[in-house]
Amino acid sequence: TNTEGKVYYDFLSGYGSVSHGHVHPRIVKAATEQLSKCTLSSRAFYSDMFGVYAEFITKFFGYEMVLPMNTGAEAVETAIKVSRRWGYEKKKIPADQAIFVCCTNNFHGRTLGAIALSDDPSSFENYGPALPGIARVEYGDAKALEALFKKDGKRICGFIAEPIQGEAGVNIPPAGYFAKVRELCTKYNVMMICDEVQSGVGRSGKMLAIEHEGVRPDMVLLAKALGAGVMPVSAVLADKKFMDVITPGTHGSTFGGNPLACAIAIESLRVMHEEQLPEKSAKQGKKLLEGLEKLKAKHSCIETVRGRGLFCAIDFDKKFMGGNAAKEYMSILAEEGVLAKITHNYTLRLSPPLVITDEELTDCLKRMGVAAVRLEKLASKSKL
Repeated sequence: TNTEGKVYYDFLSGYGSVSHGHVHPRIVKAATEQLSKCTLSSRAFYSDMFGVYAEFITKFFGYEMVLPMNTGAEAVETAIKVSRRWGYEKKKIPADQAIFVCCTNNFHGRTLGAIALSDDPSSFENYGPALPGIARVEYGDAKALEALFKKDGKRICGFIAEPIQGEAGVNIPPAGYFAKVRELCTKYNVMMICDEVQSGVGRSGKMLAIEHEGVRPDMVLLAKALGAGVMPVSAVLADKKFMDVITPGTHGSTFGGNPLACAIAIESLRVMHEEQLPEKSAKQGKKLLEGLEKLKAKHSCIETVRGRGLFCAIDFDKKFMGGNAAKEYMSILAEEGVLAKITHNYTLRLSPPLVITDEELTDCLKRMGVAAVRLEKLASKSKL
């Protein structure tokens, strides 16, 4: 609700952070109860909550260890550090020669390590010199990855990818891509890292988006919905054979794993599981995508639609309205009471909370239709 009292549907969800819906009562209750006890002890000391949290989240996702951080970018930075250290200490890569591999069109955050992975000038321009030792391959191209591994495999410590690229416009790789990635990483002894910061915790219709491929990464990065929009919480999950290269004093975070964050994350995952939110995302995502297909059939300004679970996108014709169609549609849609966000000028991302009901989704699709009609009328007027 805005300051004038107008009510909106949130189809951005804090970039996926508010997957449980805004201020979910169970999560607010867990946070409030912990607020009255202890919020921060520092990892220099044990807290009653961290052990409980560590056991809970590792069992929940099936990994042996967790390294708690605060933001998604911190989780990515941690992954780079762990991968490099593992490469030197376990794989025996010669000193300072490790290569860390990422994909085209990625988005892993805005810190220096994360933007060194990016091929988007708006992310890295005028922040150089970039972190060295980075190689990049085409997203979804397993043959390109195999060629790189054949060439430099002995020096490659890790490969990071988003199971669904969010900032790039909800890009979904070809079926079987990650199964091949898993095969190659195993063959060449490369740490396979999945950045599930935006796609994970139910968003794609599975608890983790990588589950659609039926493979298990060596490391999983979580954030956003893990904190349920109440506070920043991130987690780096891996087995001991990778994580034990991080010893006391070699990596840490003042706030990572604090009692308040632990309480919120535990309840966030419990709600996600007990309220079957991934299953709801799959069901409602199918309905949303079907609605978007119908919208596309009626309006030539829409080029393509795609999605997995409640993680969808609309691509607008780049020539329509001089390439400004997505931006104009976003503004009109907001006037119709649906808040969404464009990315890369031509794509509108749609990622509502996973608790959205049938009635609410039907209403939103109607509003999207009205907005599309208004967009085409605006385009016709601008030609006059």
